Amino acid sequence: MQRFLSAFGWRHEGAANAALLGLPVIWFACLYLAAIGALFVTSFWTVDSLSGNLIPGFSFTNFQQLLADPIYTKIGLRTIGIAAAVTFTDIVLAWPVAYAMVRLAGPRLRAALMAMVMVPLWSSYLARVYAWRLILAHDGLLNWALAEIGLPGLHIGYSNWAMWIVFSYLWLPFMILPVAASVERIPPSLLEASADLGEHGLATFRRVILPMALPGMVAGAIFTFSLTLGDYVTPMLVGGEGSDFIGNVVYSNVGVTNNIPFAAAYAALPLGVMAVFLLVARRMGAFDAL
Repeated sequence: MQRFLSAFGWRHEGAANAALLGLPVIWFACLYLAAIGALFVTSFWTVDSLSGNLIPGFSFTNFQQLLADPIYTKIGLRTIGIAAAVTFTDIVLAWPVAYAMVRLAGPRLRAALMAMVMVPLWSSYLARVYAWRLILAHDGLLNWALAEIGLPGLHIGYSNWAMWIVFSYLWLPFMILPVAASVERIPPSLLEASADLGEHGLATFRRVILPMALPGMVAGAIFTFSLTLGDYVTPMLVGGEGSDFIGNVVYSNVGVTNNIPFAAAYAALPLGVMAVFLLVARRMGAFDAL
């Protein structure tokens, strides 16, 4: 039987691929696409003000409420803005580490750098957030260290600045690893050819390394941007009053006010933003080398 199936798969490559991918595709469609579809459908439902029961239907009431209330607009812009700032910060921080790990470090130093990048991922997400909460608090480690050397305290705890710092730390490994993998795939002969043609280091980086590593950088940006967009725990723990994210509004409407349709409508915003982000990345040719 095994020999027959092997011969059948060799003669009918399409059937073999369908059998190989069938179960994962069904799993993806049923759990992921169906959940997103249910999210969009629910966003058009309403809630009975007296009984609190869901009323299936097709209404733009939830989206009109989002557009009419400036608070939700401000929260959405804050979430997108901090997500973009975190992504840009991680790109700037990841490139020196990724390039040194791949091109400059020897085998032992490369293993040490890789371990340093990976070790934070092995610890609890909440433990890392609480650690930064202690560091950035008004009487925390950062202000104590500044006072010891005679500098005034920064007092950035429980603010948007604190969320930017913590998010940048949390998602930095997700940027370093894809960028390092992309840089590693660049043939050294291209760098040597660029040097032979008289290009200095910055020009080689801009014209050779950066375009060829763009897919890895975009992959890391997808991680950092989407993870920040959907987070609600970090704003709750290190953000101050008025530092809510979209996820916090979704959480409160699902768990407290039980307004699931409104939560679904607001949760659709990050999905739309990510769709636009992916379309822009595709137009820039970031996926051509994948």
